[in-house]
Amino acid sequence: MSELLIFGGTTEGRELAEFCDKRNIPVSICVTTDYGARLLPKSRNIKIISGRLNSIQMREIIKNKYGYVIDATHPYAVEATENIKFACEEADVEYIRLVRENTEISCGTFAENMDEIIDILNQNEKIVLSTLGSKEIEKLTEVRNFRKRIWARILPSDNIRELCVNLGYDENRLIFQKPPFTEEENISHIKRSGAEILVTKDSGAVGGYPEKVSAVKKCGIDLVVLKRPAENGYSIEEVKNIIMETGD
Repeated sequence: MSELLIFGGTTEGRELAEFCDKRNIPVSICVTTDYGARLLPKSRNIKIISGRLNSIQMREIIKNKYGYVIDATHPYAVEATENIKFACEEADVEYIRLVRENTEISCGTFAENMDEIIDILNQNEKIVLSTLGSKEIEKLTEVRNFRKRIWARILPSDNIRELCVNLGYDENRLIFQKPPFTEEENISHIKRSGAEILVTKDSGAVGGYPEKVSAVKKCGIDLVVLKRPAENGYSIEEVKNIIMETGD
């Protein structure tokens, strides 16, 4: 059996790790945070590699050890995907991209990139609840009067809290909580913030997008969605089949 390396940190990455563990398939999985590592099963079949890696470090890990690599990183982690692809090409190792399934839900105003998001939000003075995560925190400071207008829901982290404070965010407008979030929790956060606009990514059913849409509709507020980057790859079920075929 070719040794398998998964770049994860997503629900799909954890599901693949559990899938391999149940079938006694040895697997290594790379995650960028300690939080991501803690969510993975503790098993002798699973080797966890924790920490943020550049393409050179990825190549050093991949070469001479792994037969193929599965990229199960977040749909919006464009830089990570590019680095993984490049590392696989340099190491001459097969690259497999897992693409998150799209939802059929279409609601709100869609933006191609963060610059468009900022332009949309600067057309008014409405209160905003951002569920974009910590990666876009710095960019959101370009929103006019952001300290009073922006509420941000992000993962609990002392480093992120410090970053937000240093950028000028009001600590009282930061919601530190871990996903997944139900419709009721989304409604609670909308009411707590007094948000008139919710900003999110099209993160699919796995990322809680439908629950955000239903919460927005029930609260009668606007929705602004950062479009998912277009890409080609395999569904999670197709990737599971590839793993089993490779192991035969």
